Order: sequence, then structure tokens, then C-alpha cells
Amino acid sequence: SFNITSEIHCRTKVRSPQHYSYPSIFIYGHRASGKSHVLHILMKELELPHAAVSCVECVSAALLYERVLTSFFGRSAASFLPRSPSLSEFVRLYRHQRSQSPAEQTRYIVMEKAELLRDADANLLPALLRLQELVDDNITVILLSEIVWEKFRPNTGCFEPLLLHFPDYSKGSLQQILSTDSHPSYSAELYSSYINILLGVFYSVCRDLRELRHLAALNFNKFCEPLTEGKVKETETHKLWRNIEPHLKKAMQTVYIREVSSLQWEQMQQTEDEGGALRGLSAHTHVELPYYSKFLLIAAYLASYNPARTDKRFFVKHHGKIRKTNFLKKNEKTSNHLLGPKPFALDRLLAIFYSVVDSRVAPTASIFSQISSLVTLQLLTQISHTDQLDAPKYKCSISLDFISAVSRTVNFDIVKYLYDFL
Repeated sequence: SFNITSEIHCRTKVRSPQHYSYPSIFIYGHRASGKSHVLHILMKELELPHAAVSCVECVSAALLYERVLTSFFGRSAASFLPRSPSLSEFVRLYRHQRSQSPAEQTRYIVMEKAELLRDADANLLPALLRLQELVDDNITVILLSEIVWEKFRPNTGCFEPLLLHFPDYSKGSLQQILSTDSHPSYSAELYSSYINILLGVFYSVCRDLRELRHLAALNFNKFCEPLTEGKVKETETHKLWRNIEPHLKKAMQTVYIREVSSLQWEQMQQTEDEGGALRGLSAHTHVELPYYSKFLLIAAYLASYNPARTDKRFFVKHHGKIRKTNFLKKNEKTSNHLLGPKPFALDRLLAIFYSVVDSRVAPTASIFSQISSLVTLQLLTQISHTDQLDAPKYKCSISLDFISAVSRTVNFDIVKYLYDFL
């Protein structure tokens, strides 16, 4: 980021402030790669007139227009916008304000999370890319995004912006940046060695600076426990490593997920140290679902991992004595859990649901809406086409640990109903 900043700074120095800049610049790179920070430092240090716009906050084009006019011409200029301004009204008002307050140097509009513009009006993104031409002003629009331009470009075509890529931080750069957050109670050398251990575990699966910084702060107290207890010295790094290694490996299960809060994670660490069993975090023990949604999820899991021909054995009361050997084919030796979830029809899901739920439930619209909610939460996956309304098909996308945790909350022993565990 420092090299990119220096390069942009030098180019800015070569170009006179009153000269027109390139109409639009597209800066892309993964999250926490320094895009916003570099732009903020540039605008601040060079005292460039700019409007900082977050596409998350500006949920409508009207808020975007208001933010731009307020940043460049004051609140009085934005007050002339109608309640639901069109693009042409914004351009007309900008031209009017520009004639009264001409630009002495390039104005910049910095738009963060610019990928959200793809969901806006079809004419907004092409207009922003050539806003300099529309308003006849020395203005440059800078788009910051986490996706590449090829996935960003509108199908209708548009002005091609100048592309600038921010690469991911290297391991050495992450070591240098994270080491600046050293703890005041310990030496900088100790914290640097801790960061080196942390990156040795997490760098292969996570290179996000924010996530690594969160993990570093979350596990540092555990790393220092032998020091506070007087068992080891700061120079005995290998002993500190043996103490923290199992905890860092458990923390790998929660990278990006944040299934539990920092306080809950510390409490779970203490529970394990006191001899209690620490359940796997990937079991989603803290998931909260409506009562019948849990049974729908259980039914979906059973439909995905049990062969359809075994439904009679599990869910019909008077099915007679049927041995498992009668179900087995000669070549059927592979576990269904190893083969993965199988698709199932909606009618089969509901049939299993009404069999496992402990009370009579009418097939109301609420039940069907809860199925849609499970799809939205990505606990179920709809594999049939959305226009296929007569027989939609689904697939369960959760693990055995997950459904076991859900089953315990409703006192349902799901293992007894799984064909692989007979």
C-alpha cells in the first residue's frame, strides 16, 4: 500500500491541479487490502476536495446525489434537490452550482463498496463512469470494490475506467502490520513472536487483516497464561507455542464465521481448562430457529441422508419386522454420509416432518414459509428451477454436528432415525 501511495502521490505532483484528471478510476482488491485507507490518506494529506460515499449507507440514488452536492457545494445546494430526484435533475443542479463555484482543482467522488451499484438503476453506473462529461466539470469518480471489473461491467456497455489493483498483503507485510498492535504489558519482541506463531497457523486459510487482527487479540491472553503464572520465561517460545497450539487449531473452526462472541469464546476456553468438554464450534450450538423450523430441518436431513425405501421402516408404526440385510444391496457398502446429501421432493419432506413432530400440525402457509426461510438461511438448497412450482426439490446443506445440536434442543434422537447408524 505504501508503494502504491507513493506512486499515486508522484503522479499527482506531476499533473497540475487545474488539469483535467481521468474521468473514472476502478480500484479493486480483497477486503482489508488497504484501498480505503490509502485513498483516505491521499485525500487528507494532499488536501484534495472530495466526497466520501458509502454505497452501504446511500441506499438510494437520492442519498448519493445529496451527499455529493453537500460535500462540494454545501447543504444549501443539496436542499434544491426534489424529493425523488432523477439523474438529469442532479446533473442540471450540479452544472448550476459548478457555474457559481468553479473547481480550482480536480474534485473526487470516492465510492466504497461500489459493487452494490450493480443493484441500482441501470443508468446510474454508466453515468458515474462518465460524470465528468455529463456535468462538464473537472471531477473524477473513484470506485472501490472487492470484485474484478470483468464481473462489474454492465451488459449494456459503458465507459472503461482506469483499473488499479491492490494485491493481498504478503506474510511479511502482515507480520509487520500486526506487530504494531503490541500489548503494553509485554515486550514488542514477545508480541512479534506471537504474531509469527499465529500466521504460521492461519496464513494458509486466512489472509484478511481484520480477521487476523481479531484472532490475535482474542487468543493473546491464552498465549500469555504461562507467563502470568510464572511457569515459563518470554524467551522460551517453544513452550509458549505448545501451550497455545491446540487453542489456535480450535479457533480455526471459527475463522470468518464468528459463531460465538469473544466473551463466549473465552468462557468456553475456561470451561475446557476446568475439565469440561468443549463442543466443536462448527456444531452451531447457538443457532436459534423457530420450533417447527427445527423439525423441518431434521426432516430435511433425514430425507437427504436416508434412502427413500427406508422411510417405511423409520416412520410407519406397523411396518412389520424388516431386517437391515433385506435393505442392503450386494454392492451397497458406502456410507450415505460419505456420498453426500441427496435431493428430495417437497412431499417427502412434509411426510417425514409430520411423522417426527410430536404434535399434530396443520399444513398451513406458515409451514411453507418456514421452508423458504431455511432456504434463505442456506440451511436448505433448492435445486429445482424457481419456475417449477408443482414439485420443487431441495437438498440439506448442513453437517451431522449441526443437526445433532439442533435435535438436542427439541429432545429428538436423530441417530436412531439415520440408516447409516443402524
